[in-house]
Amino acid sequence: MRNNVVNYNKQNYFDLFDPFFNDFFGLDRNTKYNEVMKTDIIDHEGFYEMKIDMPEINKDDIKMSLNDGYLTIEAKVEKNTDNNDKYIRKERYYGEYERSYFVGDAVKEEDIDAKLENGVLTLNIKKVEAKSPEKKYIAIK
Repeated sequence: MRNNVVNYNKQNYFDLFDPFFNDFFGLDRNTKYNEVMKTDIIDHEGFYEMKIDMPEINKDDIKMSLNDGYLTIEAKVEKNTDNNDKYIRKERYYGEYERSYFVGDAVKEEDIDAKLENGVLTLNIKKVEAKSPEKKYIAIK
């Protein structure tokens, strides 16, 4: 018997979540792109906690920017390798990469607290309510 819970249209199912999570539940979730900067998000009372895997990266090699509601994280990790290295298996990514997360237009730099510890970048992002656009009326002459 087939499980009906698994039969859903991905686009409609993921629209139920807060737009904050769109980057994580998008249709391209299983692409190679998402193998770097794996991210967990925890919903706390007054903030979101993001935990992003960043092995072998120093805090000086991370740049974060906030623009138009998107938090972009850029990182660079270099591996000093000897040309004589004989890898049996190589799965870790080395080089430059970036990932953007939609956090909302109302989030400002001061609403984000960042800490890098043991190869995990932890971001606490304050929950900020988006302001509703003010209705403007046009007078009829």
